[in-house]
Amino acid sequence: MQKDETTPHINVDYFENLTGKIDNGEKRDVEDVGIRIRQLREKKGISIDELANLTGFEKERLEDIESGIIKPQLGTVMKLSKALDSALGRLVSGVGSKLYSITRKDDRKPVFRSTSQKGEQKLYSYMSLAPEVQGRHMEALIVQLEENPVKEVSVHDGEEFIYVLDGVAALNIADEQYDLYPGDSVYYLSTTPHLIKAKEGKATILAVLYE
Repeated sequence: MQKDETTPHINVDYFENLTGKIDNGEKRDVEDVGIRIRQLREKKGISIDELANLTGFEKERLEDIESGIIKPQLGTVMKLSKALDSALGRLVSGVGSKLYSITRKDDRKPVFRSTSQKGEQKLYSYMSLAPEVQGRHMEALIVQLEENPVKEVSVHDGEEFIYVLDGVAALNIADEQYDLYPGDSVYYLSTTPHLIKAKEGKATILAVLYE
């Protein structure tokens, strides 16, 4: 049987229904990450200067993150979670209390957005798929990517799996560049320098991160 070349291999409407609207939710839902970082740092008795020494981040940048001026990218949060001896999920979406979690599409929790280092441009929006599991070592997220002309490469501990749901994601990794289309995926060690963004407009991905 001859393949119909005019038929797309991905049903775009299906993925739109699957992902839902990622920017829904109250404003407070997406700004708590800086507060959680500050609260955990203070609970452990670590000063801003000490945290700067532990992570290599400038003190001013950390202060802007804690105050909500800058919304950190996941790589930054992972470095902070390691320096604070905390699970990533505790900073991203809070401490869970259950042994398992079933998340309906309409119950997804917008956990935070991230911006460029100066806070001038929104880069990513995150929705957590399993925020209620206690002691988890993986974080499953639906991520809406924006275009990112700043090209802030990320390097941190852990592993990542990315699956493109909608749009075209541009991946820079280990000095190579790839365009990832709906249905494409990539798995990499997070210690490999990497940057993923929307090639044009916006793109939506499933991201699973393992500490």
